[in-house]
Amino acid sequence: MKVVSVFNIKGGVGKTAASVNLAYFAGLAGCKTLVWDLDPQAACTYYFRVKPKIKKDIGKALTKGNSLDKSIKATDFDNVDILPSDFSYRNLDIVLGEQKKPKRVIQAALKRAFEGYDLLLVDSPPGIGLLSENIIRASDVMLMPLIPTVLSVRTCGMLMEHLRSERIRGTEVCAFFSMMDRRKKMHRDIADSFSEKGVRALDSWIPYSADVEKMGLHRSPVAEFAPKSSAARSFAGLWEEVNSIIK
Repeated sequence: MKVVSVFNIKGGVGKTAASVNLAYFAGLAGCKTLVWDLDPQAACTYYFRVKPKIKKDIGKALTKGNSLDKSIKATDFDNVDILPSDFSYRNLDIVLGEQKKPKRVIQAALKRAFEGYDLLLVDSPPGIGLLSENIIRASDVMLMPLIPTVLSVRTCGMLMEHLRSERIRGTEVCAFFSMMDRRKKMHRDIADSFSEKGVRALDSWIPYSADVEKMGLHRSPVAEFAPKSSAARSFAGLWEEVNSIIK
């Protein structure tokens, strides 16, 4: 099973939209996919029309060796299941901090869970803390959505400096631009000149699009309600690029 996390220090950069649409196209390609919503806002859970209330204490499941399998829910889409989030996830940093190896709890949990899946796609909360460090250490690939602004690109550099200082290795970091408007010179200039040590810049980018915003109304991936849209095509291209990396 490959583990791909979608993460950025900043919120509002399109992490959840990318997670939902990547899962959809992965499932469409026949890849048995589990989405793990680790954001207490539970937006990914909402988009997949799953009730956010979880049956098991996520802290005990992660730290006591309890099974997470009973909390997994099917979605409306072939080959895509979800381990939903709820607001109790806001306390995970506290739970992790009480463990002997607080930065490797999720990595250890993955060794005993989620058999039968080809891909684990993690929708991560913004910010940097024990939970995010756990997620990154457990990932084969970390996808970083960036919006084409100076501050967004700056946070990418801050994160990479943090990963180097913490000696987090073994995770391939890939970045792609989100909410992109190629008509704007500043967007083009920032995207075309982007370069960060240790980061693989992907060719795919997601346009600034009303169809992405409408995901909340339809509670589904873009391709389900706007299959011919530029956003749907862009997410399909992003999946193809990610798939080529994790194969």
